[in-house]
Amino acid sequence: MEAFPVVDLSQINGEEREDTMEKINDACENWGFFELVNHGISHELMDTVEKLTKEHYKKCMEQRFKEMVASKGLEAVQSEIHDLDWESTFFLRHLPVSNISQIPDLDEDYRKVMKEFAVELEKLAEQLLDLLCENLGLEKGYLKKAFYGSKGPNFGTKVSNYPPCPKPDLIKGLRAHTDAGGIILLFQDDKVSGLQLLKDGQWIDVPPMHHSIVINLGDQLEVITNGKYKSVMHRVIAQPDGTRMSIASFYNPGDDAFIYPAPALLEKETEKISAYPKFVFDDYMKLYSGLKFQAKEPRFEAMKSMESTVNLDPVATV
Repeated sequence: MEAFPVVDLSQINGEEREDTMEKINDACENWGFFELVNHGISHELMDTVEKLTKEHYKKCMEQRFKEMVASKGLEAVQSEIHDLDWESTFFLRHLPVSNISQIPDLDEDYRKVMKEFAVELEKLAEQLLDLLCENLGLEKGYLKKAFYGSKGPNFGTKVSNYPPCPKPDLIKGLRAHTDAGGIILLFQDDKVSGLQLLKDGQWIDVPPMHHSIVINLGDQLEVITNGKYKSVMHRVIAQPDGTRMSIASFYNPGDDAFIYPAPALLEKETEKISAYPKFVFDDYMKLYSGLKFQAKEPRFEAMKSMESTVNLDPVATV
């Protein structure tokens, strides 16, 4: 079995640049995932985010989760559950407008540190998009512009905890899916595992690593690259022991962004044919919300049938 791809981002500006870029490209083409170390986000900040996230779960979320489990009788289930996940979550929106100040039950210290963390993740996401542009032979800034829409990208964070599960063979922490959006940056627990991706028909563990950021590609990057890079099915396996922390930040296109294969990439292909539809991102999200835990291909086909209603303007680049 190939080793899970780990990329040392500190080597991007040194003698190892070419090898590092190739490692990123190979991960995007063949895995849809890679793990970043030395990514530039301070370990002290990450430690604070982890500490406050775990404290917040204990203080505000744990009891609610136990009550939900009791109300649904989940501890006594005898057959596999297909319509819910063994997770406790809340969502933070950063862009285009932050909602952090409106989220109840967050201590001020926690609000402040999550805002700071989001700023760092946004910078990292945009740096990675430019590295992808370079690997793809696209103009610098192309992907950021493709995501921009009229109000800028959507950027938000799903904060999850996966408590110990008495029936991990019957309830998933999170059912298998691909991510709908653009590029996803995950700060995950380094002690309790559970995240798996599907590669060549096998479920493979995404290894927990201290202070790493796991990157994965969403459906929109598959469309823009005309399938050169692909979004990949992944899931979370519930664990019988330990609570797993997961902080996933989604750098997605703006609601009204037009998404379609980059013309510069189509030009390079022999047949110059787009294998993917053209659509408005918000239309895709409306479809995805009801079909998240199904295969992505029927979603793309459904969007193709709506193509005639979409008028496209070329992506402006600077």
